Amino acid sequence: MKGIILAGGSGSRLYPLTKYVSKQLLPIYDKPMIYYPLSTLMQGGIRDILIISDSANINSYKKLFSDGSQFGINLSYCTQEKPNGIAEAFILGEKFIDDSNVALILGDNIFHGENLQKLIKSSITKTNNGQCVIVGHKVPDPERYGVAVLEKNKVIEIQEKPKFPKSDIAIVGLYFYTNDVVEMSKSLKPSKRGELEITDLNNLYLKKNKIEV
Repeated sequence: MKGIILAGGSGSRLYPLTKYVSKQLLPIYDKPMIYYPLSTLMQGGIRDILIISDSANINSYKKLFSDGSQFGINLSYCTQEKPNGIAEAFILGEKFIDDSNVALILGDNIFHGENLQKLIKSSITKTNNGQCVIVGHKVPDPERYGVAVLEKNKVIEIQEKPKFPKSDIAIVGLYFYTNDVVEMSKSLKPSKRGELEITDLNNLYLKKNKIEV
């Protein structure tokens, strides 16, 4: 399995800090934020990783990580010219993904927990067996997130920032997809805000009964 870190977005809620530096390069304790999602992928044994960012910041990531050999991994880079949605990452990364399955993590997400490595590895195993996995977490404010509605531990609905959530399980920015994700992403139409929505992609897999939380 290969991995993608999407380190895009303008970070407008953190202005003026993010007027001159990418949000994912801001320090969290003793290292830039992007180190945390990178280490999450590495905990699953993923060694081929693509970092996607905007043209203003992509060289900063190259300077920070180079080819990744200092960590025993292979890093590639790609530019997303405009914030056209999370699902566009798979279209931009088509050549990188090639014939592999792929994990996507958002560059501003920090995961921590004693069972994290077990969760990642089991998700990879399920995906390699043909079932996609989206990671969820219970939150007090699900209306701010994509939400997974479960019935007997089976996903029956995925809602995008619902005013009246049917569940408190937020989809939190770590996804594992089978190789057909590239073609599935190409079939999406932009939403009202002009983006290829990850929720729309997940709903395509839901229709095929190929996704779990």
